[in-house]
Amino acid sequence: MTVSRDEIYEGVQEVLVDALGLDDDEVTPEATLMGDLGAESIDFLDIVFRLEKNFNIKIPREELFPADSLMSNPEYIDNGKLTAKGLEEFKAKMPHTDFSSFESDPDINKIADLFTVESVVKFVEMKLSA
Repeated sequence: MTVSRDEIYEGVQEVLVDALGLDDDEVTPEATLMGDLGAESIDFLDIVFRLEKNFNIKIPREELFPADSLMSNPEYIDNGKLTAKGLEEFKAKMPHTDFSSFESDPDINKIADLFTVESVVKFVEMKLSA
């Protein structure tokens, strides 16, 4: 059964509304999970669980939100910024994410802004087409 992009977006929106106690209109494609929607790191576990259940997919640990393991590697961070190698690794682990604005200033404090509703939709799209 093929799921349309609109159906995926609606499913992701439903998951985020339920997991974070939001209204539908707050969950827009460009909204960041932490900054705009108020998700905390503990919420990511719930979001992953709900996505797995809603879309009948399996999401291995840190596949959707890989920041923790990458941030602990000293080769990837220098003076509070991702190194070229770190950025390359993040891009490899997160092909569903748009890095265009982050690349110009790869400040590690801005990594949370990479996790948007749109990146979750693209991730689910990838999982369903695999």
